[in-house]
Amino acid sequence: MKPILRNSLLAALACSVALAGGGYVYWRDHQAQAPENRYRLQVVEKGDITQTVSANGTLNPIVLVNVGTQVSGTVTKLYVDFNDKVEKGQPLLELDQSLLAAQARQSAANVGNVAATLDLARANEARMKALFAQEYVSRQELDQAIQARRSAEAQLAQARAAADKDRVNLGYTVIRSPVSGIVIDRVVDLGQTVAASYQTPTLIKIAQDLSEMRIDSSFAEADIGKIQVGQKVRFTVDAFPDRNFTGEVQQIRMNPTTTQNVVTYNVRVSLENPDHILLPGMTAYVNIGVAQRKDVLLVPNAALRFKPAEDEQQAKAVETPATNGQGARNGGGEGKGRGKKHDGASGRIYVVEGRTIRPVSVQLGITDNRSTEIIGGELKAGDTIVVSEAPTAATKPSSVGMRLF
Repeated sequence: MKPILRNSLLAALACSVALAGGGYVYWRDHQAQAPENRYRLQVVEKGDITQTVSANGTLNPIVLVNVGTQVSGTVTKLYVDFNDKVEKGQPLLELDQSLLAAQARQSAANVGNVAATLDLARANEARMKALFAQEYVSRQELDQAIQARRSAEAQLAQARAAADKDRVNLGYTVIRSPVSGIVIDRVVDLGQTVAASYQTPTLIKIAQDLSEMRIDSSFAEADIGKIQVGQKVRFTVDAFPDRNFTGEVQQIRMNPTTTQNVVTYNVRVSLENPDHILLPGMTAYVNIGVAQRKDVLLVPNAALRFKPAEDEQQAKAVETPATNGQGARNGGGEGKGRGKKHDGASGRIYVVEGRTIRPVSVQLGITDNRSTEIIGGELKAGDTIVVSEAPTAATKPSSVGMRLF
């Protein structure tokens, strides 16, 4: 009896171990299939959302004056440098005056010479009038004297105009500031020769007032229809990454720019810069709020992109060569597991129901690139939705069997 009893006990023990192992495997697989273990979940809530359009731009002064010269010459004196504050009419630099000063003196001397000629012509005219009254000279001689006086007057006016021109050119050798502002660029040095023969060369750049600036940004044609003059603007710069600045849309220019078949429009943003911390040339990352909703149903954008693995496998099966390319041509719209085709304002979200998930069609509103407004469909606040696969869901639990005796 003892061997039979021992064999019975061993058999019972083996059955107990097998049942325990099978129960553990079933419990483990059962727990692994639970939605909270397979997916990242989130409860749908209400909140506020603002849709924005973004672009990069460059900070510029409202008025930037390029100070040049109308005469040629060598720079002999510099009165200002970078970042200097200047007032309107203040001298900025001087050019060599030697040639222009000599020409001005020559013109002044020519005026004196022509003036003496005019005095002689007037005296001759007076004498001819007296002699003509006594009939000692003819009418023709009197007319010639009058013509000589008028010609001398015209020559004097011409000489004086030439003298004024040379005097003005001499004054141009001193370059003065046309506005009050700050020198942001100086492109000449002492001893440098500037030539103004064909075009006016730029010598100094002056920003009139840095307390008020503008941003010139380029927005794509898909976004330009949402932008309006007066809209509030938020932007950041690399120099102050943790600080947000504000501005306002001042102008939407109708002149398009096409680069590699991409059409953009210049949007000018005005802003205040009382501390002068924003400098010309800085790159601004502009965001314009074009739509805002309050207390609306929101879902993360990741939930709209989520698709269960079995759906993806079914979608791939539709596109196999066995379909003879019909699925590829039809876009999979008739394929099994594809579902009907959605337009741009609709989407699909997976909702947790017990231990399963089911797809729900929703109508989409505005988005801020993180969350999207839900304006229609079966979804409601408090529902639990799938955001993405859980990090460990990709590795399925291994089914390691119990080795029996």
